[in-house]
Amino acid sequence: MSQSAFEPFGEPVPAVDSLAASEGLSKWLKTAGTSVFWVLVVGIVLARAVYFEPGVFSFEHAIAWAQGLFAAL
Repeated sequence: MSQSAFEPFGEPVPAVDSLAASEGLSKWLKTAGTSVFWVLVVGIVLARAVYFEPGVFSFEHAIAWAQGLFAAL
């Protein structure tokens, strides 16, 4: 049983279900966050597909880069 709330002049204040209001906001934020995440995933995958150059990320280039890094240290 909920307690009645009264305003300063003695009028009863109707109880507001704050859980229902926050649940709607939480659901909206979850949907918005999920949508932003998947839009970014699709954008990154498409950008990589468009700008992909075969051979740039080969194992030989990675070894040469690592050797250059170690030589610089």
